[in-house]
Amino acid sequence: MIFRKPCSVLIILFAVFNLIFLKKLKYSKTSLILIACIASPILLELLMFWNNDSFAKGLKAIEKSTSLLIFPLFIIGNYHQVNFIKIAKTYVIATTLIMLFFFIRFNIISAELMNKYLNGIHLWEMGYQFADSIGIHAPALNMHLAFVSVCALYFVFDSFRNHEKTRYKIACAIVFLLSFFFVLFVNTRMALMNVLAGFLIVLFCEINSRVNIKNIVLTAVTVVVLVTAIIFFFVQKDPYMKEKYSTTTFAYMDKVGKLDEIDHPEIKVFNSLVTRVSIWKSAWELSVKNLPFGVGASDGKPELNKYYKATNQQFLAKYEFPTHNQFLDFLLKFGILGPLVVFLYIFTIGYLGYDLKNAMILSFFLIFLTSNLTDDFLLRFDGIAFSGLWFSIFGSYWLQQKTTLCKAPAIV
Repeated sequence: MIFRKPCSVLIILFAVFNLIFLKKLKYSKTSLILIACIASPILLELLMFWNNDSFAKGLKAIEKSTSLLIFPLFIIGNYHQVNFIKIAKTYVIATTLIMLFFFIRFNIISAELMNKYLNGIHLWEMGYQFADSIGIHAPALNMHLAFVSVCALYFVFDSFRNHEKTRYKIACAIVFLLSFFFVLFVNTRMALMNVLAGFLIVLFCEINSRVNIKNIVLTAVTVVVLVTAIIFFFVQKDPYMKEKYSTTTFAYMDKVGKLDEIDHPEIKVFNSLVTRVSIWKSAWELSVKNLPFGVGASDGKPELNKYYKATNQQFLAKYEFPTHNQFLDFLLKFGILGPLVVFLYIFTIGYLGYDLKNAMILSFFLIFLTSNLTDDFLLRFDGIAFSGLWFSIFGSYWLQQKTTLCKAPAIV
């Protein structure tokens, strides 16, 4: 998921493998509805394809979203063979180990940068430089890592719930601490808030389960102490965090739509909320002008850039900012149907998590929802593939549970 080219190759191989065993696919009315929900963004692109100014660019936009057809068709078509817990556990361990490798690599090949950061110089660039060394945008990387960290905490509780051996419990705890450290190191605001909210969801679900309350409370207290200690240590070593999460984020809010009045806005407000709100204001105004069908999937960003120039917003035009909000992005591209499809796509994940009372799925829903309120991950390959894969796995797990309930004998 983290690396686009290997991920693309694996998706193709996955599709070819499943085509060989096409006869094994089985669908019900419920599973077909679920597949339609997962594939809804690409189905909308196909429905509105006529609205693209460029045939080639329209096809390219669809190509990025093909995993939203491949994953649900083949994963949900084989839903009874999907082991959600095993896949999640493998994903958490593998991703954490991969990040550990790249963190060590970063310390070796970018020793000068690390020394600079350890001395408190240019701390604002640390997470972005690390993400760039891997070849991924920092917010996208931290969206992955936030989910990994929440799942890692779930497996810590799971190890105590199932009375696993001490070595296994320690291993789970180490994976959790490492995964949370990486979230802090990449240090994007939304991911940090999401991961802490995800921890609370896991704690609430565990306490609400009423299974061995004493062990759960002891584990929860230990986790809270460790997380607090890690954050405290990080803030001491990275004093920029205090500034980033307060004054930097909310600075110049009186300059919405007037960023060029700020002296050197690329230094002072490049990643601030005022820049996001200015973008959203422009995207909303342009969207309203192009209702009911929008400007087309391939023309969203070019038309928004033209609007920046037309409204004399030179800073936004210079850096060609995308919408940074998935609901607004789809409103601009597809008109009225756009945000409805985004709502259907994201909130169906929330429904699955709520119906299953599963902390990992609920946390994924929260992470993906909030990430798409401040960014637009359904126009990025990593966000599309990431959500499509896990949405399909969650859907398979939900179908398994529903099938089990239907087959369960009635209690007289």
